[in-house]
Amino acid sequence: MRVTRALHPLLPLCQRLLPCRLAGLSLTLLKAAALEVTILAGHLLLYPTGIAQERRSPARPLPAPDGTAQLPVQTGPPVVLLHGFIDNRSVFVLLRRSLAQHGGQRVESLNYSPLTCDIRAAAELLGRHIEEICERTGSRRVDVVGHSLGGLIARYYVQCLGGDLRVRTLVTLGTPHSGTRVAPLANAHPIVRQMRPGSEVIEELARPAPGCRTRFVSFWSDLDSLMEPLETARIDHPDLVASNVQVTGIGHLALPVHPLVATGIRQALDAEQPGSRTDAETDGVIVA
Repeated sequence: MRVTRALHPLLPLCQRLLPCRLAGLSLTLLKAAALEVTILAGHLLLYPTGIAQERRSPARPLPAPDGTAQLPVQTGPPVVLLHGFIDNRSVFVLLRRSLAQHGGQRVESLNYSPLTCDIRAAAELLGRHIEEICERTGSRRVDVVGHSLGGLIARYYVQCLGGDLRVRTLVTLGTPHSGTRVAPLANAHPIVRQMRPGSEVIEELARPAPGCRTRFVSFWSDLDSLMEPLETARIDHPDLVASNVQVTGIGHLALPVHPLVATGIRQALDAEQPGSRTDAETDGVIVA
């Protein structure tokens, strides 16, 4: 990344006063760090609003005042949002609004307990939740958007629990598909150990998955401080129909919040609609 020309005269002074690593920080990285702090502060304020499970809306539209039934407005299957580690559905406030306004889909979210200690158990819970949605809405399949750990839980459900029968498209945001080495002191938590390279869960996901019917789209950031290495947030599996979208200029917390990422998610979910073009095997880049 390049430093802007306006900062060039200050570099010698910065190199004398600051460690070399800090002196080399670019304006892009500083902006991303400031955005992460801002998003974290805002999310802490919203967090209490997402602790409880959301209320389930009626499966069918209410009749119009004249007695005639209104036609449903959604153009695609229901979208299920799944949050990350020690988080809740409040992280998706902006993304949920974007999907509902622009896509017309029915959007629902699932809270799993912050005390969850096993990705497999969380994947089973997700499966039950999706079955309930399908039964309630009459939809045969759903789309899933998972942030961080939520994407790994959804992928385990799809690959290892037969969830590809129900999940049409799985979109992951900053998910450690190959395991992350960041924050080794966090290994005390069992679910963190399952997100490490070489864990049983990661090895299960690397096994052959012939005939998997789900389409995968992975958004990964070049400034994601929780992915070590950064490329672990990509899906590279020979049996999966997957595309990887690199997002430049934002960090981990911004992925489910940034409007350009929301646009990319909408495009990914619309790609299998009738008359739409599907680029399932083409990687892309979003410059935030």
